[in-house]
Amino acid sequence: VQLVESGGGLVQAGGSLTLSCAASGSVDNMGWFRRAPGKQRELVARITSGDSTTYADSVKGRFTISRDNTNNMGYLQMSSLKPEDTAAYYCQIQRGATIYFGQGTQVTVSS
Repeated sequence: VQLVESGGGLVQAGGSLTLSCAASGSVDNMGWFRRAPGKQRELVARITSGDSTTYADSVKGRFTISRDNTNNMGYLQMSSLKPEDTAAYYCQIQRGATIYFGQGTQVTVSS
């Protein structure tokens, strides 16, 4: 399984970015994680095969996770970005009992 994230970059506080995740095959559940320097990896958002979504409290109302099952794609729309959102963002998929992570894409939010 290959996962390729894209869409990261440098943005000013209050700005927006959309991350994309391309999977080489079908996806059951999908999630986005992030790891900031010196911190543990945390779940940002998750979407199930039935399109049920969950979000970390810190991003509720600002981030939206979505998926395109036809093209095996996942997205994370991020708005009202804050400097504390700065992190490497990783796409995660679950296929059956197996979990896969992408290589990550960096998001940097300047104040």
